[in-house]
Amino acid sequence: MDVRPAVSNIESQRMTTDELRRTFLVDSLFQDGSLQSLYWETDRAVIGSSVPLRQPLLLETAPELASEFFCERRELGILNLGGTGSVEVDGTAFCLARLDALYVGRGSRKVVFASERADAPARFYLVSYPAHADFPTKLIPYADARTVHLGTPQDANERTIFQYIHEEGAQSCQLVMGFTRLETGSVWNTMPPHTHLRRSEVYLYFDVPDEAAVFHFMGSPQETRHLLLHPWQAVLSPAWSIHSGCGTQAYSFVWAMGGENQRFTDMDGIAVRELR
Repeated sequence: MDVRPAVSNIESQRMTTDELRRTFLVDSLFQDGSLQSLYWETDRAVIGSSVPLRQPLLLETAPELASEFFCERRELGILNLGGTGSVEVDGTAFCLARLDALYVGRGSRKVVFASERADAPARFYLVSYPAHADFPTKLIPYADARTVHLGTPQDANERTIFQYIHEEGAQSCQLVMGFTRLETGSVWNTMPPHTHLRRSEVYLYFDVPDEAAVFHFMGSPQETRHLLLHPWQAVLSPAWSIHSGCGTQAYSFVWAMGGENQRFTDMDGIAVRELR
């Protein structure tokens, strides 16, 4: 399991492009026939991926977690970004079509991933945070996600937010998870930007055309930086950092948060004129 250290906003101001990418960019996800995972010291988050082909893949613990099994002290959010597949949790199988999600509660001992077809495999995206209580494992179909429409064509940020794991949806200890889809002609997300000192966040960009890219803006409001991202790459966003993106074409991204509370609207907004 790769381990990424927690980094302060002071350190980030002195980083080169390469150092920023090695610290905050995750580009090793979604490898055919394997399960990948990364441990981030900030809020002890784990992000990962599972792309099973002909053989199922078992979610195993790691020495870094010092646990008997992965979900011994953790909860897990799963979003399928590929072909139809299944996730078996302690003997119960859940079928996930593309953009279906599954919440796996603390104490679940065995989690196994499988694809319906090896030539069109599922692409399971995983996000996990420590959990202090047990909540039931729950399937959240794409059709049941809560939707919120934001932005305008004039501001090039018309988008729909799909919420799966949240206060009024699948219950969890601290994990909040969903995705945002930009409309054709819109390229900006989360602008004006914000921070939320009470939670860290992870962005995963997908449905990015092969010839396109996304400029992800990060850093403290008065010391902004950027990372250039391509499809299936993720960004770790500390509590002190803004997190906003602008693509060369429309795209989608998964957002996942963990920390002190689960209120989606808990954010400290920053006016565009205040950015530096």
